[in-house]
Formats: sequence, structure tokens, C-alpha cells
Amino acid sequence: MTQRTQPSHPNRKPVLLLVVLFLAPLAAAFWLYYGSSWRPALRTNHGTLVGPVTLPELALPLASAKAATTAVPAAASGVPAAMGAASVLRGKWTLLVVGAGEAGCDVPCRGTLIYARQTWLSLAQLSSRVQRVLLAGAGCCDLDYLQREHAGLIALDASGAAAAPLLRLLPEPRENTIYVVDPLGNLMMRYDVRQDPKGLREDLKKLLELSHIG
Repeated sequence: MTQRTQPSHPNRKPVLLLVVLFLAPLAAAFWLYYGSSWRPALRTNHGTLVGPVTLPELALPLASAKAATTAVPAAASGVPAAMGAASVLRGKWTLLVVGAGEAGCDVPCRGTLIYARQTWLSLAQLSSRVQRVLLAGAGCCDLDYLQREHAGLIALDASGAAAAPLLRLLPEPRENTIYVVDPLGNLMMRYDVRQDPKGLREDLKKLLELSHIG
């Protein structure tokens, strides 16, 4: 007598295991995003976002050679003689440096200016869309030094009360810091010059390539 053989059933365990392995990461990601307070860091920039904050239009005078026995004319310092007006932070992307109080532009300030200059030079053909501005404190400036090392830098006297509305909008700390201002006068980012020197250059290149202003 012939025995009947039971129909074989496929082993479903491997299939179920594959389904679990596939769905588990999706379920975990869904829970992390919607069921918890954690969010992924989606930043690709190297600086710290601080805005945008629209900076006021101020008529600040050009910094003068207060410490020198003979004042050096603004034009001779490499600073355009007409640039002390309200439009100084408009029209171009700006690398903004703030001088340190009574020292005018001390050692950290000079180091920050060098960082700004080297970043500007590294932009090559894009550098014409970027300007460097120093908000100088009291006791500034050694215009011979600025002419020799930082030709084209716009140095403004920010030691008076007229500069207060602008300075109040620049977040601390200001030492070792470069602020990036867009051509519409909006403060965008700040950079600590003690960090990766390539960061500011990379972010600026992205901004300049994506932006149609300035």
C-alpha cells in the first residue's frame, strides 16, 4: 500500500528575517524623527549661523592715523577715500573684523586681518565680489601697516557713539572673529579664525556660486 507524502511547506523564517531587517531601520528612523526630540545635524557650513540680521546703514568716518606724527591720507593707505558712508556694507559680500577697544587693532586683530586677507586672495576670480572691512577701535590705526600688509582694506572709525547701533548687533565674542555680511547688509555668519582655515573659504565659494547678488 502506497503511503501518502505530506506536501512540503517552504521555510518562511529567512523571508521574515529579511523583512524585519529591511523594516527595522525605517521604523527606527521614523521613531527618532517623529517620536523623539532628536534631529540630525543638517549643516554643511563651517561657520556659525547668526542671522540673517540686517545691519544699520551708518555714516562712519574712515579711520585716521591717530598714533602717527604725520597722518597718512586715506587714499595712500589703500583704502578708498570715499568709503566711509552708509553704503559701505552694501553692494558686496563683506568680511567684517572688529578692532579691539583701546588697542585699536591688537595682535589677535592683526591675526584676524591676515586670515581675512588670505581667504580673500584664495577666492581668485571671485575676490572682486568680496570686500574686507575693519571696524577700528580707539587708538587705531597704523595706516602704514594697513597699506603694506592689507591694501584694499576699508578701515572705519567705530570708536564713537555713532557705531553703537551696529556693534550691538554683532554677537560676542568679537576677538578672533570674522563676520560675513551679504550685499544687502544682512549679517549671515561668524567664524572663529582659530578653527579650520579652509572653512570660511569653502563656505564663501558656495555662497558666491549660488548667489546672484553682489
